[in-house]
Amino acid sequence: MRFPWSDLADIFGAGELRQNILALLRYIVFLGVVILLFAVLFQAIMVHEGQSHSWTTGVYWVVITMSTLGYGDVVFTTDLGRLFSVAVLISGVVLMLVVLPFTFIRFFYAPWLEAQVRRRAPRRVPADVRDHVIITRHDEIAAGITKQLRHRGISCYVIEPDPQKAARLLHDGSFVVTGELDSKTTYAGLQAQQARLLLANCEDTTNTNITLTVREMCSDLPIVGIVEHVDSTDILELSGCTHVLPLKVRLGESLANRVSAGLGELDVIGSFSGLQIAEFSARDTPLAGFETRETQLRERTGLNIVGVWEHGHLIPAFPHTPITHKSIVVVVGSPEQLSTLARMLPGHQPHSGAPGLIIGTGTVGAAATRSLKRKGLRVHALDRDPHAAEQVRGIADHVFVGDANDREVLQRAGLDEVSSVLLSTADDAMNVYLAVYLRRLKPDLRIVSRITHDRNLEAIHRAGADFVLSYSSLGAEAVVSLIEGHELVMLGEGVDLFSVPLPASLENKLLSESRIGSLTGLSVVAIQQNGETVTKLRSEMKLEPGAQLVMLGDTEQRTLFSEAFGGQFSSSPW
Repeated sequence: MRFPWSDLADIFGAGELRQNILALLRYIVFLGVVILLFAVLFQAIMVHEGQSHSWTTGVYWVVITMSTLGYGDVVFTTDLGRLFSVAVLISGVVLMLVVLPFTFIRFFYAPWLEAQVRRRAPRRVPADVRDHVIITRHDEIAAGITKQLRHRGISCYVIEPDPQKAARLLHDGSFVVTGELDSKTTYAGLQAQQARLLLANCEDTTNTNITLTVREMCSDLPIVGIVEHVDSTDILELSGCTHVLPLKVRLGESLANRVSAGLGELDVIGSFSGLQIAEFSARDTPLAGFETRETQLRERTGLNIVGVWEHGHLIPAFPHTPITHKSIVVVVGSPEQLSTLARMLPGHQPHSGAPGLIIGTGTVGAAATRSLKRKGLRVHALDRDPHAAEQVRGIADHVFVGDANDREVLQRAGLDEVSSVLLSTADDAMNVYLAVYLRRLKPDLRIVSRITHDRNLEAIHRAGADFVLSYSSLGAEAVVSLIEGHELVMLGEGVDLFSVPLPASLENKLLSESRIGSLTGLSVVAIQQNGETVTKLRSEMKLEPGAQLVMLGDTEQRTLFSEAFGGQFSSSPW
């Protein structure tokens, strides 16, 4: 095997690796001493048997016997000699066939492979890289951001201090650079002066150090810091962060919007170009039990129904789409039109008084509790940790301590009277378990849940959750919205609001002729053409060249749109 001199220099250059080589050399010396000792005994026994051999023959016999080759050209004739041969053979099996290969691999070959791996991990990006995004840690948020930015044609690089991990990430297809997070050399290699944005997504203390380091080099680079503890917000801002994202607080507030929607409230979840997107529950409203066209909501309020949430999935609103008492309806319109709709909903009048139940009162649960109380809704909170429960005492109407998997505890917390439950524990397995348990105890209950890992999304939907948001998806969406310069609109897990230039294949066609919804599942929210944003969409509306389509959908539906019509997604703000 040929070892490049540069790799050998790496191996002997590191202090730990030099110690490994010394350990290997010490073992080889020990093995040589054993061989010489056996050679001396060989000579003594041969003299005892009346045979005479050279010292070279003695070493030769020991080596071929220990290696189990045993040519048979030099043999003992007495029992003592044969016993000595067995002892040498057993010693050779242990020392040469077991310990020696292990020692060689452990102290030489493995370090050489590690050096090879480290050499594969790049320490800088090409000098011509511009308008890229730098992420300081590879996690699920970083993976989500990378996926979305690639779809938009924006380069994204992740920093990984461990060269071996960096090499593995590089092998998996990630754009990664290895280097220390608090070193200006790392950010110089990343061309930070030419970057579009830097995301500090490590611990609060590390993010502070990263921000101060980068600010010494780049005074105008936008830096987004994800904060774990809300109390650290001011410190990150003082360090130089352009934007600080308390993601757990935002997650709690977003989940609270879905809980209040289930209680009859009209919740505005985003806006663009002067229009607002809102959700509400169809339960106990005049819309329940009708198809979209039969509700005459557009004629009565001017609003468009653009989608309906059913069992955790957003369904585009076609004229024949049914609206049930379990549906969460998504509408788009002006603030005045939403006010008209609010007066039609039960939530605008005195509510039935049914509270919402929050299980898990950590940072996310506490943020959800405060958000629901600001809306004027009653809240019951439950946590098995007394210290966590203290966070919402004095905020929630009632606070209970106990295990949510105990039916008596749930009944004491008001399960019989609540209509919505928010599962906000940080344990995905627990949330899945509770979703199954609560759905069995109360089949008509609206269950809203958080998840930490996207891989558990399908599991918790199968468990019975009506609406789910993940920490990583919210983080990815929040950062991408800052990059693109528009307000965060978190409609649901994997569902996004986006704009796309009208493809040439759809120019001068009527909206009904496009068949966008039936072919892709996307919901057209608005059309921007001739200098105005049109939300009152009609089937006979003509699609003018140069128009922008504003649509709701997920990544798979976007791909279907590109395949069907050849459109390219815009990364520009609305």
